Amino acid sequence: MKKEIIISGFGGQGVLSMGKILAYSGLMEDKEVTWMPAYGPEQRGGTANVTVIVSDERISSPILSMYDIAIVLNQPSLDKFMPKVKPGGILIYDGFGIMDKPNRDDITIYRIDAMDKAAEMKNSKVFNMIVLGGLLKVAHVVSTDGINKALFKTLPERHHGLIPLNMEALGVGMDIIKKV
Repeated sequence: MKKEIIISGFGGQGVLSMGKILAYSGLMEDKEVTWMPAYGPEQRGGTANVTVIVSDERISSPILSMYDIAIVLNQPSLDKFMPKVKPGGILIYDGFGIMDKPNRDDITIYRIDAMDKAAEMKNSKVFNMIVLGGLLKVAHVVSTDGINKALFKTLPERHHGLIPLNMEALGVGMDIIKKV
């Protein structure tokens, strides 16, 4: 199993954190991983992205031009990365930030209304975990147990009390993702 994933959205949406948690989860499950963030002015509201590769085999290069899975959380990310999803791949998008719906027929497209659900849960910080839950439902990259372990590794100890809420959000994402 080898999954080459791009996650992209506005800075502040938890894109880089989502990639880091996914990569740590792979490490917790003895997989080979790469995590390559792209940020800078993106943290001030521009588009940020992270490339994550999770594999059972050695990874020859972290540099990718095509992806098995793209998670896009805004229109600029959809415009940039939808053409780079390999035929037969997966595209996941949050309905809140997308005006022009994805329209390829050679990939599987999923919509997850994570922004709306995070608002309903009255905690915008779980948005990225809802999206991550959707990913785990449609593509078994890592396990929920791996995510739980990764949260203990990636979150500062003072935030460990929030791990149950994050795991709940993961389950919510699994419940609300829908194939388009």
